[in-house]
Amino acid sequence: MRNIGKLNNLSKNLLPKGATTERIKEDSEGQRIDNFLLKYLSRVPKSHIYQLLRSGQVRVNSKRISTKHKLQLNDLVRIPPVRTVESNTSSFKYIIKSNFILLNTLFEDDALLVINKPSGMAVHGGSGISFGVIEQLRAQHPDWKFLELVHRLDRDTSGVLLLAKKRNALVELHRQIRDGSVDKRYLVLVKGKWRNSKQSVKFSLNKYVTASGERRVAVVTNVDKNQKSVTAHTVFTLQDSWEKFSLLEAELKTGRTHQIRVHLAHLGFPIVGDDKYGDFLLNKMLARKDQELSLTRMFLHSYKTTITHPLSGKRIQIEAPLAKDLQLFQKKLDIQGKLKPE
Repeated sequence: MRNIGKLNNLSKNLLPKGATTERIKEDSEGQRIDNFLLKYLSRVPKSHIYQLLRSGQVRVNSKRISTKHKLQLNDLVRIPPVRTVESNTSSFKYIIKSNFILLNTLFEDDALLVINKPSGMAVHGGSGISFGVIEQLRAQHPDWKFLELVHRLDRDTSGVLLLAKKRNALVELHRQIRDGSVDKRYLVLVKGKWRNSKQSVKFSLNKYVTASGERRVAVVTNVDKNQKSVTAHTVFTLQDSWEKFSLLEAELKTGRTHQIRVHLAHLGFPIVGDDKYGDFLLNKMLARKDQELSLTRMFLHSYKTTITHPLSGKRIQIEAPLAKDLQLFQKKLDIQGKLKPE
């Protein structure tokens, strides 16, 4: 009862008299009403936004709607004015030009932006990271009405990253990802001698949190009915071999968190430089700059992505050249000598 009383008091404090009406523009067409409000009322508690929807205080074209209602162009959304929760402005860091990181554009038109994401840069801010790719691009292009990530790459992973400049492009690309029509290929260097020229790998994966609070993923070997897991499918093709390392192409058939990294670690071929699932002694040795072979990051690069353009319907292939530090490491392996065919 006390919690209900607190919630009611919160409602009274957040809802002054009157209301505003917003006409849905192209950048919000097809968006769910709850997601629209979460962005529009970004400083209002999430629980309160859903309370407004359930109580009917938010209406579309004068009608009550569900939280999953999808907005259409020119819809009129009635929004009760709310008092936003005070933010801690002292912790906000304005992104100035001197802090920008060079982002190479691989493809751009009115609907899409594709960049070659550098290793070490997160795709978005959070968890101690002041800003990522999306925040920087929005700061660089304040005139863009819409910009959202189509997918994500791990912070240490470099390569092809897709962003949508129109909501209908975002919705269509998400549909393609769900349907499996997006072809994503990675180059990955692993420890060990990979034998098969081509190998299809399917394992169920489960997310968990370590004692220190870090999120991890593991292969589910003994399926527990009470354990939530998802099937992950990767096809690995051998590209090159050396005495102690192998270069593989990884084709994603599904897009699970840390899929490539966990599949390879489970098979006994950890990715070189992987700080979560890799060979930590090897990583430590390679991180020493006085070594002939030196690498301070994970050797995982998204080098090729093929999609159907969300507006033109044409099939397009976008490639990102292997990052210079990875090219250098590969050249040093070549100098030491490639593995001779048996």
